[in-house]
Amino acid sequence: MTVGFWEQRYRSSDRLFSGEPNGALVAEVAGLAPGQALDVGCGEGADALWLARRGWLVTAVDISRTALERAAAADDTGRVAWTRADLATARWPAGTFDLVSVHYVPLPRVPGDGPLLGLLAAVAPGGTLLFVSHDLAGLDSGDYYRSADVTALLGGDWTILVDEVRPRRTPEGSPHTRDTVLRARRLR
Repeated sequence: MTVGFWEQRYRSSDRLFSGEPNGALVAEVAGLAPGQALDVGCGEGADALWLARRGWLVTAVDISRTALERAAAADDTGRVAWTRADLATARWPAGTFDLVSVHYVPLPRVPGDGPLLGLLAAVAPGGTLLFVSHDLAGLDSGDYYRSADVTALLGGDWTILVDEVRPRRTPEGSPHTRDTVLRARRLR
């Protein structure tokens, strides 16, 4: 899942995704007070724009310049910082974000869990982590983090509010019919 892979994927179509925010984001975040959000793997920006239109200041990150250009062109809020970064090497300021939202990001497991621990550390005390991925039970998932891996790293500074598998609407023929949804609040 290199820069080249994502650039080719986004350039293969005028629009890769629906332009609508992810249902789990809407369901899990709608009741939160706006603050600073980190949208990890923002793609064409639907989640970031949904957050910004509800008062959040958003740092939206993706590896694809093409995706970010599309997202920025649709931004009518002035509340989103569109940022190109490789999640495997990016560093985030600790304790900064009231929401860290990670949807369908193929984050490869690495020794020491550095990139994932960096995302967890970026959540401010009292802030929320929302980690949503395809339910890969019975599928070859490669060596990517799943919600159970994230849960195992949270420890006593967190409270898990939601940790479940949910059905999802998918295009015909997609193997991804269910999502795992993890929402946790950082206590300190």
